Amino acid sequence: MYAVIDTGGKQLTVREGDVVKLEKLDGAPGDVVMLDRVLLVGNGAPKVGAPTVDGASVQARVVRQGRGRKIIVMKFRAKAHSRRKTGHRQAFTEVRIERILG
Repeated sequence: MYAVIDTGGKQLTVREGDVVKLEKLDGAPGDVVMLDRVLLVGNGAPKVGAPTVDGASVQARVVRQGRGRKIIVMKFRAKAHSRRKTGHRQAFTEVRIERILG
């Protein structure tokens, strides 16, 4: 069984037992989170939502909270002696998909 979920402005295809990185969610490691925005549930003949599948949800357990690799952002204006260098690390939540209810 698989599902397509929408979280953090991104769509992911998940199966039971998968470990995926999502945009930051509230919860400590070991907590259970329910992902309600399920766009499609498939097991043989898929059920497609409009826009979401009624009564479907995905149960996931938080594995860890973290931050991604640093991305360097450089802004440069020619002939103006202007340089700006900053970095960014995106926060994420790693979850293990436990059950797909639907």
